[in-house]
Amino acid sequence: MTRRREDTGPRSLDASLDRVSAQLGLGDSAGIGRLFSRWEEIVGPAVAAHVRPVRIDASSLVVVVDHPAWATQVRHLGEDLLDRVSEATEGPRPARLEVRVRR
Repeated sequence: MTRRREDTGPRSLDASLDRVSAQLGLGDSAGIGRLFSRWEEIVGPAVAAHVRPVRIDASSLVVVVDHPAWATQVRHLGEDLLDRVSEATEGPRPARLEVRVRR
């Protein structure tokens, strides 16, 4: 069995983030950056005050909320929220939304 030699030299942060992003099925890292930096614009200030994204990959978007009532609201908005995230990140639409409550 021959092992493939991997490039172990220095790599720019952008290249590293792009590689990780591609492995997650998200294309380039700019999409992930847009999700986190433009969250309030994507979901609106009222939602953003109580809901924040913590992880995204091709299969799911994970958000945390500060109250169970917000979990219910976000689940109700789920499909629309996933569409907005896909549009904002210019990447594939996550297949599902996972909501966690953290006070």
